[in-house]
Amino acid sequence: MSTAPDSRPDTVTFFELADTSFDVTSPVVHEARERDWYVHTSYGFAVLRYAEANAILKDRRFQQGNAKWPEQNGVHDGPFQSWWGNTLLSLEGADHMRIRRLLFPAFKKDPIAAMAPRFQQIANELIDGFAPRGDVEFVSEFAEPYSSRIICGLLGLPDSEWPQVAHWADDLGKSFGVNLHADLPRIEAALDGLYGYVDQVIADRAARPTGDLVSQLVAAQQEEKLSAEELGVALVFLVFAGMETTRNQLTLALQTFFRHPEQWQLLAARPELGRNAVEEIMRINPTVTWITREALEDVEINGLHIPAGSIVQLLSHSTGTDPRAMPDTGFDITSPRPMHMGFGGGVHHCLGHFVARIDMSIALPLLAMRMPDAVPDGPGEWLPVSGNTGAIRFPIRFTPEREPPVRSNFPRRPAGDEGLTQT
Repeated sequence: MSTAPDSRPDTVTFFELADTSFDVTSPVVHEARERDWYVHTSYGFAVLRYAEANAILKDRRFQQGNAKWPEQNGVHDGPFQSWWGNTLLSLEGADHMRIRRLLFPAFKKDPIAAMAPRFQQIANELIDGFAPRGDVEFVSEFAEPYSSRIICGLLGLPDSEWPQVAHWADDLGKSFGVNLHADLPRIEAALDGLYGYVDQVIADRAARPTGDLVSQLVAAQQEEKLSAEELGVALVFLVFAGMETTRNQLTLALQTFFRHPEQWQLLAARPELGRNAVEEIMRINPTVTWITREALEDVEINGLHIPAGSIVQLLSHSTGTDPRAMPDTGFDITSPRPMHMGFGGGVHHCLGHFVARIDMSIALPLLAMRMPDAVPDGPGEWLPVSGNTGAIRFPIRFTPEREPPVRSNFPRRPAGDEGLTQT
């Protein structure tokens, strides 16, 4: 943190969000939140309090704003800049809604919920591989294969191809990081690999449609509801976004539970709290550390003038732990909360939020039940806590499992529990 440059009022704090050592969850941010509801940053204004952030998410004078991300990191042309500008994150208006409508049926709650037994099967298979040992490198042995195999299933890709898909998705995921410019060669190599893979899948579905999501999108392209370029961009985006965010959020979930072992034991005893555990994790320790918006016109909010074209970052952890919005900001998987902002809001509300909510609500209780005394086995290796964050390596140890548990259907949430995360 530093004070504002001469061009800014001396009373306004400045955060260097592009600094890889900056931690958006740190006491420095909390202290700034007590002084004012916003700060200046290297990526525009940043909102620190829940009420103002929630208001901006609902304000139609703002749009998504992610289209400027490459430019903010010194990337003005090339394959990545072109692809990024055409993803759902960056598109606005009619094109955004048209493509979103084509994708939406596959991501509705009922079809995703119907896949829950498959999610449970994958999770148990992976845990079976390390439970008898009593140790696991959580990223490579669970979080990455779990999220990758799920996205392969959703898109109708062969389960055996998840390692290659995960490798590309991991490198492409660096596009959300504050090291974007330095990582650009790896990002663009991953784009090239994923585009080549997706082209083969599209050609296969055009010749032999199977009824899966890719087949439906190929049919839409043939009916001229979207272009060939839009089809490729959308599939590349779905492959990487579906894997990257869930993988990172699972590592952050365990990091949080290990800081609150009584909550981990509670989840093991009451696995029906899995859904609420996901919401609480995303409130207090989200992988998406800020949500971007851009002012479409000059806007005045609580004494702040935001000129048209300005970027505003809504800091997820700071807003999600704002004591003005909730009497107790601590971590409690049984407590009602205001809705968190981990999935964004408005017309850009995360398309895959049901996937993330359901697959993590299945994985976390199973992990808690099968390794109830798990603790970190060293510090691990982590991405910067600015931009999208999560673990690169996360070794864990626990008491070895003597024999696998009897398999049963995953417990349903108790009646009346549906609105637990909202007040």
